[in-house]
Amino acid sequence: MAVIMTATILFCSGVSAQNRWGIVGGVTTSSADFKNLKSSTVTNFHAGLTYRLDLPFGLSFQPSLLYSVKGAKVSELDFSMGYLELMPSLQWGPDLLLFRPFLDVSPFVGYGINTKVKSDFTKGALQDSLNRLEYGVGVGVGLDVWRLQLIARYNWNFGGLMAAKNGDGLFNDAVIKDALKGADYSGFTLTAAILF
Repeated sequence: MAVIMTATILFCSGVSAQNRWGIVGGVTTSSADFKNLKSSTVTNFHAGLTYRLDLPFGLSFQPSLLYSVKGAKVSELDFSMGYLELMPSLQWGPDLLLFRPFLDVSPFVGYGINTKVKSDFTKGALQDSLNRLEYGVGVGVGLDVWRLQLIARYNWNFGGLMAAKNGDGLFNDAVIKDALKGADYSGFTLTAAILF
């Protein structure tokens, strides 16, 4: 997938002069939906690099490579994971000269590269059993003004928190084990970018 995206970018960049590199950063809120347990929304951050390629008919293709931290709090468990994410965004919106509002659809895939766990009794088990692969899709709205961009997006994460092969037998508490099996990270992101 990354090879196809790179080839597309290189091919299209020769056709269009309207391409820009940029840096992105913003706020990530995630709330893991735990079965039968009340969870809290956790606020973290994301940052990385992006490339925008303007296409005909108001379309833009904007892949981003991000470091994104997502987390969850439930009962006495408090944990977060930092993901390296690839997010190829497809945008559509009219150019209104001074600004450009747009709709955004962004599939994503990520791999967890570090974990932070605060827990009294299951720290090792939780670190070993968390699923490092995540994938999903985000849908949102954005605004381009000159070289600045702002995107508000809701992200549905389809990858579960628990790795299937490690999820059984690590927790003595059946309620927590059952809750983690069906949980995933989903939530809002607010992203700002500077495009050069």
